[in-house]
Amino acid sequence: MPDTLVPAQADRELVRRMAAGDEAALGELHDRFSTLVHSVVLRIVGDPDDAEEVLEETFWQAWRQAGRYEEGRGGISTWLVMMARSRAVDHVRSRRRFREERWEQLPEPAEMDGGGADAGEPSPLESAQADEVRRVVAQAVAKLPPEQRETVELAYFRGMSQTEIAEATGQPLGTVKTRARLALQKLREALAVLREDGR
Repeated sequence: MPDTLVPAQADRELVRRMAAGDEAALGELHDRFSTLVHSVVLRIVGDPDDAEEVLEETFWQAWRQAGRYEEGRGGISTWLVMMARSRAVDHVRSRRRFREERWEQLPEPAEMDGGGADAGEPSPLESAQADEVRRVVAQAVAKLPPEQRETVELAYFRGMSQTEIAEATGQPLGTVKTRARLALQKLREALAVLREDGR
């Protein structure tokens, strides 16, 4: 029946317009399918803020890959849901790794504060290595954008949870999570030299 075909044709037309660079078409696609995609993502990630983040990532992926959409492989809703599921699963895996690795690759605060003296007399070499670690960490943190540096300082040096940081700074929890993730990625890259040297 023509009435059942029109929506599907209209959806495909939106994607064709996106592939041609029409940003308004992305907005229309988002309005039409965001509820469906959000429900799929929320079931997988289980957190409303994370679901919002994955939802936006999904539609940006659709924008970037609109030209690669193939009608023969399913409708627009199927295409979006497949992307959303994939991104949601990746997000869950990333979040799990983030929790497991959170700050593990940074030295303990006591070490950075020189508090290791009670554990025994450090050798001159150990003292020099500790100084070098402090210097590299301080440089890496100083190079972070202000908002990411603030998140790191509150989480790592003050021991605040991401929820507490969101409340303290007035930022959405999703924003705090994104800043923490970006900061950790940059710190990990900057501190790779310590791991390579075994310091």
